[in-house]
Order: sequence, then structure tokens, then C-alpha cells
Amino acid sequence: MASTEKYDGFTAEERDAMKERASELKATARRGSRAAKADGDGEVRAKIADMPDADRVIAERIHDIVKANAPELTPKLWYGMPAYARDGKVVCFFQSAQKFKTRYATLGFSDLAKLDDGTMWPAAYALTELTPDDEARIGALVKRAVS
Repeated sequence: MASTEKYDGFTAEERDAMKERASELKATARRGSRAAKADGDGEVRAKIADMPDADRVIAERIHDIVKANAPELTPKLWYGMPAYARDGKVVCFFQSAQKFKTRYATLGFSDLAKLDDGTMWPAAYALTELTPDDEARIGALVKRAVS
């Protein structure tokens, strides 16, 4: 049976992400930037812990890889996703497959990441699992992103 619901431009998942971002901004404003920075790691770890097992395992490794290779980045939530920022601006983020009901998780980089390579380069990577080679590549990407 076909759905009679009218598409209004945003999916339920997109609306949820926008609501999460609004809540994050309100919480940061209430706490102040120093308190938000101090609590970011705990919030990110809590968000990761709530993910389904397949996404959680990848997100935990991404978190560890980013912290080891770019300790100057601050963990924070961004649209309800684990993200890593410099001076409050997101450099990279992890989007679980469950977030928008996709078949793979994503490691994404913002335009602040220094990954430029000629006139075209990837800004996001699909992840279905992490091998040791993948982890080494991610570590190198994160280091390069903040160089």
C-alpha cells in the first residue's frame, strides 16, 4: 500500500538531527565554552555507547584514532554525531549507519581539514568495518587534516 504522507522536504531523521543540534547549541550556551569543551569527551563517549553494536565498535576506534593522532582536536557532539573540532569548528565527524538509516557509517571531513589534493579529493569515507590498514589510513588522514 502506498503511503499517503506528503514529503515536506526533510526526513524524520533529518528533523531529529536538527533538533539535536539546537539542543547542543543551547547546552553550550548555558554551560559556557570552557565547560562545554571539558564535557565534550564524556558526551561523545555516551553517544557512542548508545549506538548499535556495529556502529559502536567503529565509532570507539575512530574516537581513539582521532585522540591519538590529533590530540589538539576537541570531541563534541554535532547534529547528534561524534565530532572533533579545533577552536569550536568541526574538522571531522563520525556518522553512524543508523543515524540516517544508511547501509554504511561515514567518516567525514569539513572544509577546515587540510586534505586538499589537486582539484578533487574525498571529503567522506564509507565504513563497514575497520581493518588495521583502515585504522592506519584514518590515522594518517586525521594527522594530515590538522597539519
